[in-house]
Amino acid sequence: MSARIGVGGIFIECNHFTSHLADRSAFERSEWLAGETLLAKDTGVIGGMLSVLRDAGYEPVPLFYASACPSGAVAAEVYDELKSELLLRLANAGELDGVLLCLHGAGAAVNTPDLEGDLAGAVRERVGERVPIIGTLDLHAHVTSELLTQTDALLAWETYPHVDAFETGERGARAMIEILSGRLKPVMAIAKVPVLVSAIHGQTDPPGPFADVMQEAKRQEGKGAIYSVNPILVHPYLNMPNMGGGTLVVANDDEVGAVSLAKRLAKRYWENRAALQPATYSPVEAVRLGLQLEGAPVLLVETADCCGGGATGDSVHALRALLAEAPEQTAIVPVVDPGAAREAHSAGLGEQVRLRLGHQLDSKWGEPVEVEGVVAKLSDGAFIYRGGIWDGRAGNMGPTAVIALGPVQIVVSSNATYDWMTEQFDLLGLKPADCKFVVAKNPMNYHQAYAGVMKGAFVLDTPGPTPANTNALAYTGMNGEWFPANPDMVVDDPQVAVSRQRFC
Repeated sequence: MSARIGVGGIFIECNHFTSHLADRSAFERSEWLAGETLLAKDTGVIGGMLSVLRDAGYEPVPLFYASACPSGAVAAEVYDELKSELLLRLANAGELDGVLLCLHGAGAAVNTPDLEGDLAGAVRERVGERVPIIGTLDLHAHVTSELLTQTDALLAWETYPHVDAFETGERGARAMIEILSGRLKPVMAIAKVPVLVSAIHGQTDPPGPFADVMQEAKRQEGKGAIYSVNPILVHPYLNMPNMGGGTLVVANDDEVGAVSLAKRLAKRYWENRAALQPATYSPVEAVRLGLQLEGAPVLLVETADCCGGGATGDSVHALRALLAEAPEQTAIVPVVDPGAAREAHSAGLGEQVRLRLGHQLDSKWGEPVEVEGVVAKLSDGAFIYRGGIWDGRAGNMGPTAVIALGPVQIVVSSNATYDWMTEQFDLLGLKPADCKFVVAKNPMNYHQAYAGVMKGAFVLDTPGPTPANTNALAYTGMNGEWFPANPDMVVDDPQVAVSRQRFC
């Protein structure tokens, strides 16, 4: 009789510095999978898990899986529903030999700040201590002691920009097979240092400060008892205790070796901390510098409004600077504003509209701007992602309009969506390569989206819940000092936590 492995999870990256919550519709727009629908998934982490289990002759048992675009915390009643759905299907799944959970690691709910730790604990309570639980994580996870204690192995993505979701699912399933076969007796150690920085210099392809740690980590895998080494650049937009970056090591029955390697790599991460801090520019300064560059496009990277980090996407700080400093230059500016999108659709194609635009969803970060333009394009906002962690997945901006203010084209959408390449602009027939300025609201993916095309990129210093410089945020949950709030602080030893060994 083949081993039966439960497969499910909840995947969302959350932000404690925005008041906008993730509701049920956020998950319904993305993934809400169970039964045969879950088993049919052949992409992403879940697809990778299922592929390896089937190839090995194991029986994947569908539990429940839900994912959503990054957001603020998950509404309490929504998390309760998601958790209950997974636990109900777990209770009805019959006897399982293992559980694979696809998690992010930076999830949070209003009623449960440590979403993944709470969920893993609830699963552990149902299956008992003799059933292995393996979780896959984003490399921007906040790995808590609870999550470490309740699971037997955690494996994080190895790429940023993220292109290895399927492969990470495969790694998770292979680890499960190794545990059930008796070849892997996992023990985990995580070592952290108090570094809270944005992901702007967090690429995993060299050169780069995080790439340096990643490369050294991967060189250690397979040496002696070291099974998996996972550098973590923590999602800095949570407001929780004991946050920091570092390294998670999974070793084969060697706690001492796991701790030693985790600490060594965490110290290397700490040594690279200054290089993880980006240079930033005011919007006006960035536009003026961009005007001095020949050719196009020039990117204005408004990372403080990154939907992929949990912001609402409704900032107009870059737009305001463009209208003041370069109103005759061609530009594309995305803004999430469902009210303005409705007004544009009501007015109709080709009609003149006057809009009060921006800062309607998360108003504490700025004031709306008054604009008057022509409704140049209308769309239902449905598109398909090409590549990356959501390859082939449907994206949904909701009712969307392009408002033309002369050569400045404002993409007004109803829903926040993750930026991967230029799928949202392509849907609307916009040509970023032909525009002098393009506002990008992602700290990393613009590198690939505009590779070989962009003439320059300036990271903006603007208010928002996902700023390039985390000193702009008030961390009330942190217990102690951290970099860069205290650039002169000294860390002699990383903070270390060790998992429970269940399969010695």
